[in-house]
Amino acid sequence: MANCRTVTALVNPAGSMNVLSAHEVSQLQDTTRTGLYSLFRQCALAVLSCDTELDDAQELMALYHDFDIKIIQEHRGLQLQLINAPACAFVNNELIRGVRENLFSVVRDILHLFSEIEAHGLLDLNDPQDITNLVFEILRHANAFIPGQTPNVVVCWGGHSIGREEYKYTKDVGYQLGLRGMDICTGCGPGAMKGPMKGGHIGHAKQRIRKGRFIGLTEPGIIAAESPNPIVNELIIMPDIEKRLEGFVRMGHGIIAFPGGPGTCEEIMYLIGILLHPDNQGLPYPFILTGPASSREYFKHIDDFIGSTLGPEAQKLYNIVIDDPKLVADLMKKGLEEVTQYRKEHNDAFYFNWKLKIESNFQHPFEPSHENMSSISLDSSLPAEELASNLRRAMSGIVAGNIKEDGVKSIQQHGKFQLHGEAELMKRIDTLLASFVQQQRMKLPGSHYEPCYEVVHK
Repeated sequence: MANCRTVTALVNPAGSMNVLSAHEVSQLQDTTRTGLYSLFRQCALAVLSCDTELDDAQELMALYHDFDIKIIQEHRGLQLQLINAPACAFVNNELIRGVRENLFSVVRDILHLFSEIEAHGLLDLNDPQDITNLVFEILRHANAFIPGQTPNVVVCWGGHSIGREEYKYTKDVGYQLGLRGMDICTGCGPGAMKGPMKGGHIGHAKQRIRKGRFIGLTEPGIIAAESPNPIVNELIIMPDIEKRLEGFVRMGHGIIAFPGGPGTCEEIMYLIGILLHPDNQGLPYPFILTGPASSREYFKHIDDFIGSTLGPEAQKLYNIVIDDPKLVADLMKKGLEEVTQYRKEHNDAFYFNWKLKIESNFQHPFEPSHENMSSISLDSSLPAEELASNLRRAMSGIVAGNIKEDGVKSIQQHGKFQLHGEAELMKRIDTLLASFVQQQRMKLPGSHYEPCYEVVHK
């Protein structure tokens, strides 16, 4: 159980967000007009709950039900008043600096998205290019781009619920990446998101790299279940999972996937579906699946599933490396050199992958309602990139039913999500999901898992 001792304090800003207009303050405090306050409060609580082991947004909100956050606007700037905030975020009644920086990142991203973009209708979010422009604008506003720096941002995906041996392996890989000067971007949470950053930080320290970047990319629906880990020094909150995924693949220069559950599978399907598009053929994008020797069977299941559903062309898009952190780092270093050469030859920016073609079905938010989940077309006769998109949505819905507040409530009210499709394909999906459950990849280790889904065979 989390530590529920609380602290009430005034906090001065850290980072770039230190001045708000009276109108902006009213937006964050007004629950009647915009509902922005409840989102602000939930994300702020998630950041402050940095040492809890909860992966349930409802449980976190219930534990700190009397938490409140208020903005105090003064002529010389703003302050945040934290009321009954988790004590783990404080040392000697002072908010830990890293937590403070992440807290003001919440103010920056949530307010900017609503006040500057959504409220003013500056972009048409039915237009694929405008969606990409929105992703770019959010990242730029967060100062995530360093023009002129050669490609070195490695995205690490993997489960928040992994065992000790797998976690140690993610640290070992991160360490080798850090020794080679690579920066790391993850989903910002625990497990396979924390391990590479921790190892990378040590690698940077040995190389005397003092401005190493450990970027945490999250979204409001999942931040309460995956609170930012202590290594994150750049927190960015995207509006939804689709824009978060696009942020990963456009800002990152290569991707490593460690063992995980349906969320990691969703990410793998997303990237494979994009790279299968004909317009992306020949575009270098290093993609490595890796884990310790004990994860060999896990990756065999993943590889077999990809081969049997999306075909051998999909399997060619990634390398599987078992129990060899140095090889992973060397392959990634070589891949980044190819990315750098390609960007130079095609006059593409180093900091944002504009040339990557992403179809609209990978961009539009998928609402994991019972109706939408049962309507996903799961049939092996579909083009591989379309099937990958639909499998991504199915996994996204399961993640929502497992840990996102709205998804959990929907399951409680209406029962399990149902997935329908071609019999043979559904058997493969059922087998894969059953392996995640058996390996405790759906929840934190030791906790009971009740499936939020039912696979229905035609």
